[in-house]
Amino acid sequence: MDNQVNAPKVLKESKNKITVDFERTSLATRLKLKYLNISYVAGLIWRIFRFLLLLGVSYVILYPFFSKITGSFMSGEDFVDVTVKLIPKYPTLDTYKSIMFDLKNDVNFFEALIHSAFLSLGVALLQTFTCCVIGYGFAKFKFKGSKILFAIVLFTMIVPHGTIQVALQTHFKHFDIFGICKLLSGQVIPSFAPLVTLQEMYPTTLGTGLLLYGDSINLTNSPIPFILLSLTGLGFKNGLYIYMMRQFFKGVPDELEESAYIDGYGIFKTFMFIVIPLSVPMMITIFLFSFSWQWTDEFYTTTFWSSSSETFELLPDIINTGIGTMYANTSASGPAGPAAALYNAAVQNTKGLLIIIPLLIVYLFCQRYLVEGIERSGLVG
Repeated sequence: MDNQVNAPKVLKESKNKITVDFERTSLATRLKLKYLNISYVAGLIWRIFRFLLLLGVSYVILYPFFSKITGSFMSGEDFVDVTVKLIPKYPTLDTYKSIMFDLKNDVNFFEALIHSAFLSLGVALLQTFTCCVIGYGFAKFKFKGSKILFAIVLFTMIVPHGTIQVALQTHFKHFDIFGICKLLSGQVIPSFAPLVTLQEMYPTTLGTGLLLYGDSINLTNSPIPFILLSLTGLGFKNGLYIYMMRQFFKGVPDELEESAYIDGYGIFKTFMFIVIPLSVPMMITIFLFSFSWQWTDEFYTTTFWSSSSETFELLPDIINTGIGTMYANTSASGPAGPAAALYNAAVQNTKGLLIIIPLLIVYLFCQRYLVEGIERSGLVG
């Protein structure tokens, strides 16, 4: 108290006097006092350095996207014109039209779009629910071997997919669980027909049909491998999704569940009506991750679809296909030499843009939930 009483006070009159005295000085003196000092110069240098650094990083990151976007609007004349580097002189939508509407394309764009949407949506929903259940079990239930089992889940995140590609393809091409196919093929029941076609149960719009032959069933060229992997928590990046859900559920207070148990809720009812509503932002994040990775996936589609262009076209298939001649003939001389390389690169970039545009639209609507889910998952500090 004594220190507070004896401390000097700056009265309002003193502040006004200092301000008036400063304003009475000359402009040159005021500018010298304000700008010609070490702290201001150091701050100015730091701000300039930070601006140039951010400008350079932004250029490195944004330039490839900008060049791909502008290249997709170039006409045939722009590819053979050496003066055109980035901005097209004769912008056109012919490249987009050729990819989406040209009937000479090997892959129908809109069919591939619908197929990719249905497959990605189904896989994302299944993986979100499955990983939510598994993550909740790891977070809230202690059982023997849980740590070892969770370590195995984390190990799946670092195993290169190429090392298991042949094993996955062979397993689903000759699929048999619990010896059921052997039972039906006649090894146990000799009177059963050695060859059974299940094509009527699985229309050709979803695959080539499933054939039961010998002692196994062929599940390739159908969405069934994706469904089975998603339901069992073994799908694409599921180890990461389980880890994220476990980290989120570990932050949910145990008191909420205990209160639900006191009110007569069981484990399942508590999970469905108490835990799930709290985890909606996290589940949306998992859904977006799963949807995005499946949307642009080439590993599983090439593994399970040996001839996807003939059975179940997906958007990544348009990358490896050509387009018709409608756009190539817009130039009088036609792209040749270096211009042909630029033309082919622009076509491939345009295909990539058409693939990621739906993802950008989904992200715009779900951005808030995505950021909130990542913050709660423990992936960022």
